[in-house]
Amino acid sequence: MKVIAHISDLHISKSTFEDEVFFKAVDEINDLSPDFILLTGDITNNGYYSEFQKAMEYFKNFKPPLYAVPGNHDARHVGYEVFEELIGQRKWVLREYKDLTILGLDSSVPDLNNGHIGRPQQTWMEDEFDKCLKESTFSIVAMHHHVIPVPKTGRERNVLSDAGDILQSVIDYNIGMVLCGHKHVPHLWKMENTLFIHAGSLSSIKLRGKNVNSYNTYFISDDSVDAVLNRVGGDKSSLGKFSRI
Repeated sequence: MKVIAHISDLHISKSTFEDEVFFKAVDEINDLSPDFILLTGDITNNGYYSEFQKAMEYFKNFKPPLYAVPGNHDARHVGYEVFEELIGQRKWVLREYKDLTILGLDSSVPDLNNGHIGRPQQTWMEDEFDKCLKESTFSIVAMHHHVIPVPKTGRERNVLSDAGDILQSVIDYNIGMVLCGHKHVPHLWKMENTLFIHAGSLSSIKLRGKNVNSYNTYFISDDSVDAVLNRVGGDKSSLGKFSRI
């Protein structure tokens, strides 16, 4: 079984980040001992170099390996360049785990809130999906922006501008999971055989309604996927358990 922790939307800054909540989440995730952590963007609030530097210091507290993609806030103020310097590539593929392939996509656009994948990145994604089909591996896509609108998040304005094209590719290739952040509201959609799962904000004060800081965990066995919502310092609840196709 593979165990994955999914965190998102830290918004590290002087005004929007709760470091006490962050360290509480770190302890919980380290105690869980997941195989790795996926971070789906908005590491920083403004894309400033100093915020990324702070993030690198904070990340040292995690024991499992962490893989991240940028969010719209990370692409502000030339933050997309800083991301590559301090965090790593903005798109990547991970094949280190048996029977599991994870693709990280960059959905950010410099200095804009809306998301876009683009045809070149989509073509690269589809080429990687072809390999997954040939190797019969369970595939996961991680990106910041949501492909499908999320309930209880207000007026829709920041979904991927090419959401239809990306959705078609994901469904056609029978992708197991698409993991997103951005809206700060945890949610799960199931379309065809694909789970579209959104994480809440791990450690920012930018929360909607009665939502609290949270993260998701996924338990992936040979025959099922169990998605769990974890409220930082609080209880857990099931987002759903599904059979693997």
